[in-house]
Amino acid sequence: MSTTTGVDDDIRAAATAIEGAEQVCLACHVHPDGDALGSTLGLFHVLRAAGADVVASFPHPFLVAPHYRELPGLDLMVPPASFPEHPEVMATFDCGSLARLGDLGANAKAADTLIVVDHHVSNERYGTINVIDPAAAASGVLVRRLIGALGLELTRDAAVCLYAALVCDTGRFQYDTTTPAVFDLASELVEFDVPVSRLSRSLFEEHRFEYLQLVADVLHRAELCREQRFVWTAVTQADVARHGVTIDEAEGLIDILRRTAEAEVTCVLKEEADGVVRVSLRSLGDVDVSVLAQDFGGGGHKFAAGFNSSQPIPEIVARIRTHL
Repeated sequence: MSTTTGVDDDIRAAATAIEGAEQVCLACHVHPDGDALGSTLGLFHVLRAAGADVVASFPHPFLVAPHYRELPGLDLMVPPASFPEHPEVMATFDCGSLARLGDLGANAKAADTLIVVDHHVSNERYGTINVIDPAAAASGVLVRRLIGALGLELTRDAAVCLYAALVCDTGRFQYDTTTPAVFDLASELVEFDVPVSRLSRSLFEEHRFEYLQLVADVLHRAELCREQRFVWTAVTQADVARHGVTIDEAEGLIDILRRTAEAEVTCVLKEEADGVVRVSLRSLGDVDVSVLAQDFGGGGHKFAAGFNSSQPIPEIVARIRTHL
């Protein structure tokens, strides 16, 4: 784990690299969540407002869940095919490994300088400059510090994106990572006229009726393993086809399932069209799910982690239960 001084040094090194670049290329992980998108777009807006040549993207399939639609700048992100093949300076956000960059991994390897900005303890430190602080509540917190090191001003669009990053990765200020400093940052950001109510509804509460019907089906077959305080369910391709939803719409399902009073660890498995199963894990804190995820080739932090697997869903669940 980096010390505060060490992280500050890394942030200054990242700021120096960005200041000296003719073009800055930004990217986040595949199937980006609120922290990944918010962090990437937060720095994107600040650099763009300062007149920098900046480009932002995320890997194929280059689709975001509909509840992120209120984030300004989504329409300015370019598809992976349009991302520079050999970036001078490239920065990744909330991305623990090169593998999580999907088809942008080759671009990252080719970068002259690769800056990694992340708060996951499992980060593989694959960058030239690694700005990694597991004590940070969100990657967006580190982006705010980086903006300060650059001597640049926040814009409203950047504040909206960073607020989304913060509110998503603190579970709407419910997780143990919610410190006084988190509230200080939230206070600073909302001064920029962040539409807190509308943003909160689109991020966490508003869903198509078809999705709610899928939730009913999936929760109906959820299983509680009382001896391990473990609850899980799965979303299959048959589910999304039957209800006419996308797999990314089910991202927030785990936040419903984790309300199970008898469970310490919550798991949602989502079957992709290519057969790969995306596994999301949440913990109340007694179990460090990042350790479990790393055993499966994934990563994350104590309260939230995940991994991908090509095994059948029952086999994945059996292995998780064995680990627990």
